[in-house]
Amino acid sequence: MDDYLIRAITTNKEIRALAVKSTNVVREAQERHQTTPVATAALGRVITGALLTGSLVKSGDEIVLKIEGTGPAGKIVADANQEGEVRGYIENPNLDLYQTDTGKLDVAKAVGAGELSLTKIMRMKEPYTGSVPLVSGEIGEDLTYYFTASEQVPSAVGLGVLVDTDLSVKAAGGFIIQLLPDASEETIQMLEDNLAKVSSVSKLIEAGMTPEELLEELLGDMDYRIMARKDVKFKCRCSRERSYELIAGLGREDIEETLAEEGEIEVRCHFCNNTYTFNKEEVEELLAELEAKEKGIPEVDTDQIVVEND
Repeated sequence: MDDYLIRAITTNKEIRALAVKSTNVVREAQERHQTTPVATAALGRVITGALLTGSLVKSGDEIVLKIEGTGPAGKIVADANQEGEVRGYIENPNLDLYQTDTGKLDVAKAVGAGELSLTKIMRMKEPYTGSVPLVSGEIGEDLTYYFTASEQVPSAVGLGVLVDTDLSVKAAGGFIIQLLPDASEETIQMLEDNLAKVSSVSKLIEAGMTPEELLEELLGDMDYRIMARKDVKFKCRCSRERSYELIAGLGREDIEETLAEEGEIEVRCHFCNNTYTFNKEEVEELLAELEAKEKGIPEVDTDQIVVEND
């Protein structure tokens, strides 16, 4: 079954709900970054959370979800847009196998304490970033806190990634349930009762639940209608052309030093792990262009590339 996301609203207009199946997306991220099980679970939750959050912004806008914890996972970043496209990476993809007392993958231990930030990149406006302290490192609970504390929208977020014995992704998905203004106490109580019955999102998806069936489980007897359905996929915007521009942003001295040591320059995208190699002739052509130009070279985004020197 293809990955897709649905967005719904209850007929009384008191609850907004989103659900997504992201198994294939998270599987591609795992294969690209060769993550170990705990890293797969952590990155998969952030990617799934970004897909859901990205669906809440306007067309053409984007979001960047970032987890910066003190644990061995390091920084975890995913960006997504309203079209259902997402990409992401984890700073340490080779995490040891951390498990809870019940045998589950211990994402909270891998993440540690720290901060969750959400940046909204809007057309014709300055980017806006909101941030909150991590409350658990479980990602879903941290996003729940973000929506409630930073955006003043009472929410419930569930994110799940199930890793198989062969280290592949068996199931992944999640949901966001948000109370709209003037939600009644009866609706709130009904929602709380339904949420208490859901123990594991990934288990429900593994059992074959579609996003529609997941919302039925969460909303119970409440009437709702689906407002949108969209396919979701892992998609990176890196390219050889962009990498060429990024190298230019490094500056002449760094370019010449790397070229002298290696005879070429290799650029690797953090988000998708693709590499782009530029030989001596191509780099020398770039140096000639730099010499001829005084302006117009884009700045390098050092959060997206790594220049390999080994």
